[in-house]
Amino acid sequence: MSTVDVVVTGLGATTPLGGDVASTWDAMLAGRSGVGSLTEEWAGQLPVRIAARVAVDPSEIIERVRMRRLDRSEAMAIIAAKQAWADAGLEGAGVDPERLAVSFGSGIGGAITLLDQDDILEKSGPRRVSPHTVPMLMPNGPAAYVGLEFGARAGVRAMASACATGAEALALGLDLIRAGRADVVVAGSTEAVIHPLPIAGFASMRAMSTRNDEPERASRPWDRNRDGFVLGEGSGALILERADHAAARGATVYARLAGAGVTSDGYDIVQPDPECAGGIRAMRMALRDAGLTGADIKHVNAHATSTPAGDMGEIMGIRAAIGEHPVVTSTKSMTGHLLGAAGALESIATILAIRDSVVPPTINLDDPDDRLDLDVAAHKARPLDIPAAVNNSFGFGGHNVALVFARA
Repeated sequence: MSTVDVVVTGLGATTPLGGDVASTWDAMLAGRSGVGSLTEEWAGQLPVRIAARVAVDPSEIIERVRMRRLDRSEAMAIIAAKQAWADAGLEGAGVDPERLAVSFGSGIGGAITLLDQDDILEKSGPRRVSPHTVPMLMPNGPAAYVGLEFGARAGVRAMASACATGAEALALGLDLIRAGRADVVVAGSTEAVIHPLPIAGFASMRAMSTRNDEPERASRPWDRNRDGFVLGEGSGALILERADHAAARGATVYARLAGAGVTSDGYDIVQPDPECAGGIRAMRMALRDAGLTGADIKHVNAHATSTPAGDMGEIMGIRAAIGEHPVVTSTKSMTGHLLGAAGALESIATILAIRDSVVPPTINLDDPDDRLDLDVAAHKARPLDIPAAVNNSFGFGGHNVALVFARA
């Protein structure tokens, strides 16, 4: 357990539920779905014709000339990070750039740029390929652009841990501040891969829902009739700050990032460990790091993606690591699965649940799996005093991250 307190002072997001944190949170509490039908011509040939696009397209915020030089994931990262920076009151705050770091990632990176530019290469030849292609598709692009936005000079780290990326970026940010390498870290993640190839790839694995006629009801974690996840896109960003640094400038604090646990399964490249052994170790590690016990945790924002295999393993893991008492939810029922961006967005939801003493609902849980033996906030938001909560993120490759947030 570290003696250095790390707090969250700013939040930013662009999601399928809203163009910022406030609209996204309002939609979550109302139990609204951000999933819709894909109307592009290419979608007609796919078995999956639904997705959760961002509510506000980045082209509505970033000027057209700049958008042409950015991958969609990079644009979303910039939007979310600028919101978080402003929310933290850091504009004109005189943050030492050599004490400012970035920990930002993407599970897949600039796939849309890669695929679109390859189409141009095949159809029109190499002279028509954009000169901005490489910085648009490189995996560190989102982190680099966020760092450039604020002049960060304490290092720009680019995380890539599949669907655990956002949570692991936050865990690294926590470590950087505790180790004395930074006073402020812009941490988060982004993802934008709603494109026929990634969809076809996931669909061929039978990982995605094919409930095409009912998009809003397709993402249904823990429901007996769940048939896979719904692909989403978006970005979430958080400002992590050393507590005394935040206090010295009179910053408003949302919560403490009290602990983190990062493990790997060593089991399979895609399939989760059915015993959730790595997830259990991550949760227990995060609790130890925070100096808390399972009894202190009142709420868990679960990774639960609406897949037949993964959902119930996590329930077993929560019970083993934390206990039977916490109120559990999956906000992916509303946002879809943002892949690498999921951990950052769901951390924001966890923090706001603590602040507002309310658990956002898991919608579409109409016929619970017989093995679901924990208390899930189904259908409606539930008032609850939450001194501390856990956010779980698990990813392909066996990545497991658990984060503990606590009331400041």
